Amino acid sequence: MSSRNSKNAKAAARERLRAEREKEVKRAKVRRQITVAVSIVVVLGAAAGIAVAVNQANKPGYWQAAADKPLVEPAHSSGTDGTSIVVGDATNKHVLKVYEDLRCPVCAAFEQQSGDEVQTLAKSGKYQISYTMGDFIDDRGGDGSKNALSALGAALNVSTDAFVQYHKVLYSKAVHPDETTDGFGSDATLIKAAQQVPALKDNQAFQTAVKDGTYDKWALTMAKQFDSDGITSTPTVKLDGKAVDNVQAMASGQFTSTVEGLLK
Repeated sequence: MSSRNSKNAKAAARERLRAEREKEVKRAKVRRQITVAVSIVVVLGAAAGIAVAVNQANKPGYWQAAADKPLVEPAHSSGTDGTSIVVGDATNKHVLKVYEDLRCPVCAAFEQQSGDEVQTLAKSGKYQISYTMGDFIDDRGGDGSKNALSALGAALNVSTDAFVQYHKVLYSKAVHPDETTDGFGSDATLIKAAQQVPALKDNQAFQTAVKDGTYDKWALTMAKQFDSDGITSTPTVKLDGKAVDNVQAMASGQFTSTVEGLLK
């Protein structure tokens, strides 16, 4: 090989090395730019996520927001702000006051055992019933007491009979959930249960009221009245202001005989 060819070959080799180095420098620069861009995106994304989390944390909870809505009292409700539900003759001088929480398992036991007697005595004119419902079990977690009470308000708005029947369904063995599961926190569960009540079956107005939370503020208002009345356990039952004790433990027929004895 001539010296001239040798020089040309070496020059070509040097040119190739120079070109490769330039390409590598460019590739490294591009990698750095991509890394920086990705880092910026990650930082911005994290910042946005933090901002969203902060905003969500600062937003009021669903029921806190419901407390600020206008009060809508169901038709057929009674008392200040509709915080009493009267069943029977509202002019009857004898009043059976019933305090319950819809998630309360002891209330469910009472209603399953003596609920029909409670209603029969009202129909026969022994007394009028005044229900006030609470939500204290929700303090242990969940919102099923409030949510079910709001749905009861939607039933009451249809009619007092619809309330009575729906109240019975919600406390039935087939429907009433374990208090730890908060099953009544689901609107779908409450609407499904209502299909057992003729006046509520496929009742679109009722279903819309449940889904929209039309009576949420009313449910919260009633629960406050429950607390204001100083009720610390459920069920609490009073006849003309005097406690009817151990209603949850009464055998069949015992509630009737107890009330008749108290009315003598």
